[in-house]
Amino acid sequence: MKTLTFAFICTLLASSPSFAAYERNKAVPVQQVLFGEVKSVRNITQQELVQDKSSGWKTFGGALLGGVIGNQFGGGSGRTAATILGSVIGGNIAHNKQRSSYYEQYHLVELMIRVENGEQFMVVQDKDNQMHFSTGDDVRLVYLSDNTVRVDKAF
Repeated sequence: MKTLTFAFICTLLASSPSFAAYERNKAVPVQQVLFGEVKSVRNITQQELVQDKSSGWKTFGGALLGGVIGNQFGGGSGRTAATILGSVIGGNIAHNKQRSSYYEQYHLVELMIRVENGEQFMVVQDKDNQMHFSTGDDVRLVYLSDNTVRVDKAF
């Protein structure tokens, strides 16, 4: 029976994608290298929702400003009602105006690889537009010292 091992690598940062587990022109320690053949390739995407972290403060600021403006109108209990109404309207306007959520889409590649001893590994990594994988390609799995795996073509 063949062993199926899953090695998932997604070096994705919230702010920007990382297209390699290591930097260019930088030496990194390698723990192990396995050679194998690609059995399947699947291009996939991952969407990440990015939200403005200051949205709560903006809503609070809008409510505060609306309350100050509402407090300028009326007298007695009318002033209290105008202040509350101004706070609600100001907070709502600020909340609706600053909806700054957007999606960042990361392109990934899922590779099923059979190594020389017959074991199979599935690796998900950032898609590198300079390196396209096809079924039957000879590849190497490079295990780096920070417990990440990077697949590239074996030459």
